[in-house]
Amino acid sequence: MLTSVLAGFAASAVLIVAIGAQNAFVLRQGLRREHVLAVVAVCAVSDLVLILAGIGGLGAVVTARPDAVTAIRWIGAAFLVTYAIMAGRRAVRPSHLNPAERAPATLRATLLTCLALTYLNPHVYLDTVLLLGSIAQQHPHRWLFGLGAAAASLAWFTALGAGAHRLGPVLARPAAWRVLDGLIALVMLGVAVNLLAG
Repeated sequence: MLTSVLAGFAASAVLIVAIGAQNAFVLRQGLRREHVLAVVAVCAVSDLVLILAGIGGLGAVVTARPDAVTAIRWIGAAFLVTYAIMAGRRAVRPSHLNPAERAPATLRATLLTCLALTYLNPHVYLDTVLLLGSIAQQHPHRWLFGLGAAAASLAWFTALGAGAHRLGPVLARPAAWRVLDGLIALVMLGVAVNLLAG
């Protein structure tokens, strides 16, 4: 059972650490110290809902059409390899995150922006619903896998939001993103291979 929790934590961590619009927004809010708790809560709860939907929905697919899971596994692996290539390119040509870009000041505007960045991003459905859902089906305790995945999401967004002001000088350097993206590329390739081997 602990293995499923840890596997869910690791799989989710690999996907959510990838630099994207949502992470950049959480980081900016953390650097500005504006509505950080609310933003972290929205991101973490949204991930939990999407992860559970993926595990529950794909559970029905496994029962009815095992061949669909095989197709999803290949699609998920291709998606991970694509992400790995993108992360590798960012590692070769790094950029920096500009935290000085003005974020919405009111709580309502901030939460609406956060929800839009979460639910209007097609990658969130591929990551949390499709990919994590399909990986979870390989574990005997898939709901514990989901719990681990949700815990990773909560830990990441909390660390990102709460620790952002301390990371500001480091994350302003392209070299920091180069190292992070290089590690993400390697781990994503590993998860893709594991997904196909399972």
